[in-house]
Amino acid sequence: MSITQTVEVPASRRLILDVPCEVPAGPVVLTFTPATAEQDKVPVFGCAKGQFSMMDDYDESLEDFEDYM
Repeated sequence: MSITQTVEVPASRRLILDVPCEVPAGPVVLTFTPATAEQDKVPVFGCAKGQFSMMDDYDESLEDFEDYM
């Protein structure tokens, strides 16, 4: 049986885990995997606001393509 649970490790470094009743009593193996910054990131709508700008003439014809128009 395998159970995955994400927990926040407090500054005291002490964890108290509530184990489901289906898990039999006896020895268990705990594996600790630190979360990476990428796992913690959640995209937020509008988070890049103000980081990009467009020129006022963005929709004007380019001189390089005048021969084709």
